[in-house]
Amino acid sequence: MKIISVVGARPQFIKAAVVSRALQNYSGTKEVMIHTGQHFDDNMSEIFFRQLLIKNPGYHLNISNLNHGAMTGRMLEKIEEVILKEKPDTVLVYGDTNSTLAGALAAKKQQVRVAHVEAGLRSFNMAMPEEINRMLTDRISDMLFCPTTSAINNLKKESVEMSGAKMFLTGDVMYDAVLHAEKNIPPKHPFIENLKLNEYILCTIHRQENTTSSVLKKLIDALNGIHQKMPVVMPVHPRTAALIKNEMIDCRFYLTEPAGYFEMMALLKNCRLVMTDSGGLQKEAFFMKKFCITLRNDTEWTELVDNGYNLLAGTDAGKISAAFESAMKLKKSFTENFYGDGHAGEKIAALLLENFHD
Repeated sequence: MKIISVVGARPQFIKAAVVSRALQNYSGTKEVMIHTGQHFDDNMSEIFFRQLLIKNPGYHLNISNLNHGAMTGRMLEKIEEVILKEKPDTVLVYGDTNSTLAGALAAKKQQVRVAHVEAGLRSFNMAMPEEINRMLTDRISDMLFCPTTSAINNLKKESVEMSGAKMFLTGDVMYDAVLHAEKNIPPKHPFIENLKLNEYILCTIHRQENTTSSVLKKLIDALNGIHQKMPVVMPVHPRTAALIKNEMIDCRFYLTEPAGYFEMMALLKNCRLVMTDSGGLQKEAFFMKKFCITLRNDTEWTELVDNGYNLLAGTDAGKISAAFESAMKLKKSFTENFYGDGHAGEKIAALLLENFHD
């Protein structure tokens, strides 16, 4: 069986590494990886291939820094060219980026089976580009690999099985990744060692809705205030860094370069609290037994909110400050098992092979 995997952003590299390792256990299976280029900075892209031992992509499309329509359209065109050349049996897409939707559309138009890893997630916020991408991808996928029972329930409510799609509860491949990576995580990030910080908050901001000038300034103001109570450390996404520079936004907390996977895990392992708008980091915080404040009004990881591990604060400075005060008092066990047994990648690989001729 020949599989094309489409990746383009940090979380997709992590997920693809897990599934790729599992696929290597099956002889006669060939995987060709397409890197769309959506994340192009070395610390957002190439370092993940090195650290996670992913073989270099067979195709690098170098598509980035475009508006959503232009980016998705260009990816669709180029991925289709690869599909026509490689003639895969399955196209495997991950998550909810423009790369995800473009890969699914290109495959479906060529009557190639589409498998969606991390299917069924919903924030119920149609203003999010990611929500549109994940919903459309689920509607045209043939195999839907769901990380949680709530994801399965979302798909059932939408009646996706009416189109013949098969749903599978596999657990979360990012949990697999954290378990696999733990032995490689450095005891402490050099940045933290140099600053001699005993306690700090790990923060990331990168989503489109949070990287407009007015919203980012509000978030930075809130973080500046919290930094006076506990140090804030933020690895800066290239989009966020450019806006901070261009708008001359006054950041009074600690900024670092974007972190590789193991470096981010080290920062996460040693922090007191996480503040983020990233979906992936919300889960990774839970895996590392850290409470999280989400700088959005909604999240696709509803089970973390429902069970008190994740506080939704939006972008209002008062709500963020109140969430910080509340989070510092939280005490929970982190024993709930929301995301499977750490073998999601193996289950996905087996299901792809078992359903090969369907």
